Amino acid sequence: MSIGLIIKIAAVGVLVTILNQVLKHSGRDEHAFLISLAGLILVLTWIIPYIYDLFVMVQELFTM
Repeated sequence: MSIGLIIKIAAVGVLVTILNQVLKHSGRDEHAFLISLAGLILVLTWIIPYIYDLFVMVQELFTM
């Protein structure tokens, strides 16, 4: 996992937090929830390949 991925995840977190606060204060709670959900899905799509590689590595470790 590179440092670039960690920085991208942090940037998405900050952006989602700011948008969430702005939307909640303007009374658009549904949109704030959708922004949070979209941020979560985006980050998960970045992380899933690394989780898969981790499971493969653990499986190879225990099959030896």
